[in-house]
Amino acid sequence: MERIDWSTGNEEQRRLALARPQGRDDTGMLDAVRVIVDDVRSRGWDGLIEQARKIDGAVPERIAVAPFASEARTSLPTEPQQAMAMAATNIRAFHAATRPRDVALETMQGLTVAKRWTALDRAGLYIPGGKAPLFSTLLMLAIPAEVAGVGRLTVVTPPRPGGGIDLALALAAEMCGIDAIWSVGGAQAIAALAFGAGEIERVDLICGPGNKWVSAAKSLVASIPGGPGIDLPAGPSELMVIADDSADPAVVAADLLSQAEHDLDAQVILVTPSAGLIEKVAAEYDRQAKAMDGTYASARAVRCADLGEAMAIANAYAPEHLSIACDEADVLAQSIRNAGAIFAGHGAAETFGDYLAGSSHVLPTDGAARFTGGVSTMTFMKAITVQSVSRDAARRIAAPAAALARLEGLEAHARAAEARG
Repeated sequence: MERIDWSTGNEEQRRLALARPQGRDDTGMLDAVRVIVDDVRSRGWDGLIEQARKIDGAVPERIAVAPFASEARTSLPTEPQQAMAMAATNIRAFHAATRPRDVALETMQGLTVAKRWTALDRAGLYIPGGKAPLFSTLLMLAIPAEVAGVGRLTVVTPPRPGGGIDLALALAAEMCGIDAIWSVGGAQAIAALAFGAGEIERVDLICGPGNKWVSAAKSLVASIPGGPGIDLPAGPSELMVIADDSADPAVVAADLLSQAEHDLDAQVILVTPSAGLIEKVAAEYDRQAKAMDGTYASARAVRCADLGEAMAIANAYAPEHLSIACDEADVLAQSIRNAGAIFAGHGAAETFGDYLAGSSHVLPTDGAARFTGGVSTMTFMKAITVQSVSRDAARRIAAPAAALARLEGLEAHARAAEARG
C-alpha cells in the first residue's frame, strides 16, 4: 500500500496522491470506436452484424427472457433469489419515493408557471458482460426507468460463449418486467441503440457502465447532432475510505478490496489521521488479498492532520463511493459536497449500496461527482415548463416584457408582448 503524507506534501505530491489513471484517451482506440459507430450508423443492421461477428464472434440475437428466468427459479439456490427480490423491492421503494413531483406556482396574479415531469419515450440499457453479466446493474437501471414511466426499454449485453442469457440476469430482467435482451456488446451495441439497427430501435438515452470502448462510444454518439443522451461517462470504480482509530482495520481493508477486485485501474484510497491505522489496514489488505487468491488493484493511504482535513480531501477528489468509518459519521457526512454515494458509519458497507440498499449503484466517476449525481428516476425523465396567462395578466405584463426586450435590442420580441397589451 502506497503511503502519502498530505500535511507535509507539496502541491504536486498532493495532486499525484489523488490522480486518476491516464491513457483512456488513446487516439488509436478512439479512431477505432469511430469506425465502428460510423459503420453501424450508415449501414444499420448489416453494419452491426459485420462488427459483431468481428468483435463479439456472434450475430446479435433477441433472446426471450422467460425460458431462462423459469430455469433460474428452479436451478438457482433459494437464498440469492430471495435476496434479489429484496433488492428489487428496496430499489423500487426508494425510487418511487424520490420521483420528482410536478410543481405549479402563480408568480403573479393570473400568471401561473408549472414544471411538469414526463418520462422518456425510449431508453437503452447496457449491461456489462466480463466475468459474469452484472444482474445488479440491470436492477439499478431498469427499476428507476420503470418507476419513471419510460415507454420502452431496450437491453443489450455481450453474448455468452454458449449462447442464451445468464440465469441470474434473466431472473433480474423478469423482476424488472423486461421480456427480451439483445446479445450484442461493445461500441457496436452503443451505436445500434443510438441510431437503430434492424429491430433494435434508436433510443433517446443510453445508460449503463462498460469498458473504455463502451464509454468512448457513449461519449461519441452523444456528441453527434440528434444523437441520444447518456447517463454518465464511466471510468474505473472508486472508493475512498475516511477512517479514524474507531474503525476496524480488517473491515476497512475488506471494503477497499471490494472495489479493488473490479480491475487493476480501480481507485481505492484510505484517508486517515492515524499512522497506526494505516499500518494495520495495509497488513490486513495484503493478508485478505492473499487469502482470496485474486488480482486486485493497488491501494493508497493518505495520512492527514485531522478529520476536517480528510473531509476537504474527499471534496477535492469527489469519489464515486465514499465510506466514513468513524463514530460520528453522520455528522461528518454533512460536510461532504462532492461524492456519488456516501456510506456513513461502521455498519455501512459499500457492498450494501452495490446490491440492495435502494439507491442506484450507477454513479459518477473521474471527479464528475463535482457536478452530477448517480442514476435516479430523474435520469429517465425531463421537465417541461408550462406558462398559463390570463387576459388581464397579459395586459399587465406586456409593457414590462417589451421594455426588457428592447433593452436587449429585440424589437420583434417587444412587439409580440405588446400585441397582448
